[in-house]
Amino acid sequence: MSRYGQGTETPGPDTRRPQQGLGRVWLGIAGLVVLLALSPALLAEARAPSGLAVVPLTVHAAEDVHRFEVEVARTIPERRRGLMERDHLDEDAGMLFLYRDTQSPRNGFWMYRTLIPLDIAFIGEDERIAAIFTMWPCGSANPSECPVTYPGVPYRAALEVNAGLFEAWGIEEGDCVSWPGSAGRCLSSAAEE
Repeated sequence: MSRYGQGTETPGPDTRRPQQGLGRVWLGIAGLVVLLALSPALLAEARAPSGLAVVPLTVHAAEDVHRFEVEVARTIPERRRGLMERDHLDEDAGMLFLYRDTQSPRNGFWMYRTLIPLDIAFIGEDERIAAIFTMWPCGSANPSECPVTYPGVPYRAALEVNAGLFEAWGIEEGDCVSWPGSAGRCLSSAAEE
């Protein structure tokens, strides 16, 4: 006779497995807690001395792919400050101005208190460069005396880099621009080609 009654011996529930399984669950939970505790440090964006996040940005030009490390201005105060009072910008650096809503062709940029000449690319809803301009520093202490560069096209983002860089690198209107958080239209258009 078996310990389970008459007939064939059938194994009963293994009382050790739930305990072993429970140990694995606790081990998994502990690992998850450690991962969550470390994740802000692991996932944190790089920061510029300005305190702005720095992200990689890629311009998919007709002849080449160009990579930049750009500061991201997302808020009104960050966008208002822009690259003011900077006396240097690395060749592969820049500033990306992001907007939640499409901006009017009459919303422009000025160079008040900006010390270095800049190129600006206005980026449309389709993540393509819609317009490019070169802007020169304004030496006036009176902001109303500084010229405004109007894009003449609607835009969702703007990219500022050193003056002359777009021309030197062959970056033109119609080129696609991608960055973390963009819709990935450059990747889908590259797959279609």
